[in-house]
Amino acid sequence: MKFKTTLLLGLLAAAFSGSTLAAVTGKFAVTLPEKSHQGQGVAKFVELVKAKSGGEIDIKPYYGGALGDDVKVTSALQGGTIEFTVPQTSTLTGMVKPYEVLDFPFLFATTEQAEKVLDGPIGQKLMDLLPAHGLVGLAYWENGFFNATNSKHPIAKVEDFKGLKFRSIQAKITQETIKALGANPVPLAVPELYTALETKTIDGQGTPNAVIAALKLYEVQKYLSITQHTYGAFIPLASKKFWDTLSPDQQKILKDSAVEARAYQRQVAREQAAGAQKMMEGKGIKVNEVTAAEHQRMRAAVQPVWDMFTPDVGADLVKEIEAAIK
Repeated sequence: MKFKTTLLLGLLAAAFSGSTLAAVTGKFAVTLPEKSHQGQGVAKFVELVKAKSGGEIDIKPYYGGALGDDVKVTSALQGGTIEFTVPQTSTLTGMVKPYEVLDFPFLFATTEQAEKVLDGPIGQKLMDLLPAHGLVGLAYWENGFFNATNSKHPIAKVEDFKGLKFRSIQAKITQETIKALGANPVPLAVPELYTALETKTIDGQGTPNAVIAALKLYEVQKYLSITQHTYGAFIPLASKKFWDTLSPDQQKILKDSAVEARAYQRQVAREQAAGAQKMMEGKGIKVNEVTAAEHQRMRAAVQPVWDMFTPDVGADLVKEIEAAIK
């Protein structure tokens, strides 16, 4: 009896003190460090969710790949063992082929074009394909434009790619893009990249400025060329198994928070990209712009890649994106 009375008093004390446990909890797997543009976007999202839900939804972020890489954690979302992650859209192409269209080289020339497509009906149409694969898309955030570095010479025109040994990811579209530009693709994982560049096993690579700086590739590369050959977008995802346990109001809070965090995350991404370029110039890397005319020549050179992958993603989708951009 004494135990029951003590327990009851404890529960009443907790109730009247206003201290309550979150009704919904979730793990958020983040590949990059907390201070990255990705990590800061997640921190803002978590903050907004907590505020909008009055503490009812409590999300704990795990930064720096603590829960695994993008492929592993996306699979965990499908299984319902992790609730959130935010991979680059390229991670989804194996299961949702139309997402491959966002990896088309020189698809976007400006961030405004990317926002027009991603934040509008086309981006939503792609998101609508995800629930069938156990995922729910919340918004589109920014990784940024990919630029080329190498140790041989500036890349100012398409001919400057010729003969370079250029790092590639495993994705076929990336390898075909490098070939179309005249370089030789060499598949390499990120942990191997610095050493491969340092030992001249490869000559160059392409990633966003902030990533180039974070990996300290400026120490083993002489030239940074603003090729903007690919635009990378992140997509905050929720596990559908988890999503289906939530009320419509809770779902709306998560969606609204991801959209609201979007502007902040993109601003951070762009500030980090500009800051990284300035820092790398200070470290001695030589930066060159690529003219609009040469960008068009590069885009023309990769047209066979567009032709090769258009049947996979759907010709109508490609036309719709081109129309939105124009």
